[in-house]
This record gives sequence, C-alpha cells and structure tokens, in this order.
Amino acid sequence: MPNENQAKTVSRVAIVTGGSRGLGRNTAVNLAKRGVDVIFTYRTNRAEADAAVAEIEALGAKAIALQLDTGRIADFNGFVGQVRDALQALGQTQFHYLVNNAGAGHHAPIAEMTEDAFDELVNVHFKGVYFLAQKLLPLMADGGRIINISSGLARFTVPGISAYASMKGAIEVFTRYLAKELGPRGITANTVAPGAIQTDFSGGLVRDNPQYNKMVADSTALGRAGIADDIGPMIASLLSDDNRWVNGQRIEVSGGANL
Repeated sequence: MPNENQAKTVSRVAIVTGGSRGLGRNTAVNLAKRGVDVIFTYRTNRAEADAAVAEIEALGAKAIALQLDTGRIADFNGFVGQVRDALQALGQTQFHYLVNNAGAGHHAPIAEMTEDAFDELVNVHFKGVYFLAQKLLPLMADGGRIINISSGLARFTVPGISAYASMKGAIEVFTRYLAKELGPRGITANTVAPGAIQTDFSGGLVRDNPQYNKMVADSTALGRAGIADDIGPMIASLLSDDNRWVNGQRIEVSGGANL
C-alpha cells in the first residue's frame, strides 16, 4: 500500500502540432516514453494519425489526434473547443507542454518566389504559431513549457530557402517575447532549431536525394544528416523538469552543421 501522505503523480499533457509524422511524431512518442499524454494535430492523413495514436498508446500513454490546418487561423477558436473536450477525455482541465512543430518547406530563389507561396509560409510558420499560442494560453497550466521549432537555416544560408528561413527567424524573436511575457506565470519558452533531417519534409529531400544527403553530411561536423531520433528525445528532455531553468533560448540540434 502506498503511503497516504505520498504525493500523487500528476499526469502531464502535451500538445504537439504536426504530430502524426516526422519530427512531431518522434517527439510525441518520446514524450509518451516519459509518461506524458499527448494531444497532437494532423492535417489530412487520418490513417497516419491513427497509427501514431496506436504507437503512443502501446507505450502506456494516452493519445488523441485532432485535425487542424495550422495555416487556417480562422479555425483556431473551434480547435480550442476540441482541445477542451480532449482534455476532459484525458481527465484534465489544462495542458502543460506546447510544441509548435507543424510546417512545410518551400524551395524557390528570391527572384521566383510568389506572393501566394510566401503568404502560405507566413500563415503556417509564423502567424499560425503566434495566434495558436495566443488562443491556447488560457488552457496552459502555470509552470508550463513552450517549444517552437525553428531551423538551422535561421543561422546559416542555403540558396532557395529564403522565405522559409525568414519565418523561422521571426519565430526565434517571438519565442523570446513569449519567455519574457509569460515569465510571471512560470511558463518557459524556447526554440529548438534542427539541422537537415531525414524525414518526408520537403518531399523527403534529405532522406531520398543521395546528392543532397551527401552535401548535408559533408557540411556537418559529425559527418551525417540527422534522423528523427536525434531530435525527438532532445525535445522531450528539454520539456522535463531537468531543464526548468532554460528559458528564452535558441538551441540548435544539427550535429554541428556549417561550423
């Protein structure tokens, strides 16, 4: 019998956008390994989302998948209502961690960038992150943690990715403001900036194009492109109490790219 004076372990809940595949799914799985329940979003592929739920639940955590296009800001009020319902289903009224991960790449030189493509990147990678955080803050527990996903491309340059990289630069500034303004609530905010990772991002460019993969490996101190397992465990660790004093920081996880 446990000691009746022993403090009960409080289950924690994370919201991970874009959690059905790639880095988001790896993050959700690694949070589940630490006993964290996960609400994650997916854009269109319900079968992929269901598979992610099954993988998380096989680890003993609870998981709920919610459909959301993070570039459609007008849908956010309805999404917050769905989050409330999901939290109730998990026996909670608040969540503890927010990982703004959802995104898509776009390759075009500055001279060929279209306004429509630029606006889509703004909506998904900056405006959507900004206002989704705003809408969810009332449901976040004091002492919670926010991680926004940036990119190594906000530090170094690769021709043809100027718009995407610029959005990530904006996210890094926004994250510092979150840290400052939410400090009185004990909420931390940090940016994780992965290097090039072998997932289906940008059509699987790093994973499936041998020449591009070699270019990445040759410019990385550890001599290879990254994999999802290089990132998800790091994010899960950063969200833990072990890193409670890390706040307002940009942490690059790139194996030493372009040093």
